[in-house]
Amino acid sequence: MLELLRQPWPWYVAGPLIGLIVPTLLLIGNKHFGISANLRHACAACFPANIPFFKYEWRKEIWNFFFVGGIFVGAFVAAWLLANPQPIVVHPELSKELATYGIHDRSGLLPTEIFSFSSLLTARGLILLVGGGFLVGFGTRYAGGCTSGHSIMGLSNLQVPSLIATISFMAGGFIMANWILPFILSL
Repeated sequence: MLELLRQPWPWYVAGPLIGLIVPTLLLIGNKHFGISANLRHACAACFPANIPFFKYEWRKEIWNFFFVGGIFVGAFVAAWLLANPQPIVVHPELSKELATYGIHDRSGLLPTEIFSFSSLLTARGLILLVGGGFLVGFGTRYAGGCTSGHSIMGLSNLQVPSLIATISFMAGGFIMANWILPFILSL
């Protein structure tokens, strides 16, 4: 059983399991799935200012903090107790393309040439981590939710704004991965 948990699960198993979160949350209390709302809840709980956006009954959403806490605990268990001992397989074509951008370390999930404190202080690091983080946060707020909220919860509820947001997320991801990121990595 433990070996089964250590292997990557195919999309046709993992996808439906993620999808079952939606009806489960709706059945156990008409709860909506989404991760980005937790930042709003945390700000409303920790910084009770006179800002109208944060003036609501955040205690009704406290279950969401436990949900996110479960994500962190699950990630810890997966990384430390259920880690796959096999090396991460990177497609040879991707390896060649990454090498053209000066990224040679593919021993882990994140290349150290991009994701390290020394690379943070470079132009490329600031653009990728700080600029990217700002754009993700801005986009999440502007779209009224994150990809998980719109793409998993909103689409399953047949919400047109979620369809528009999901199409925009996918188009933006395609443009970023194929046109903008190669330019940034070549800096």
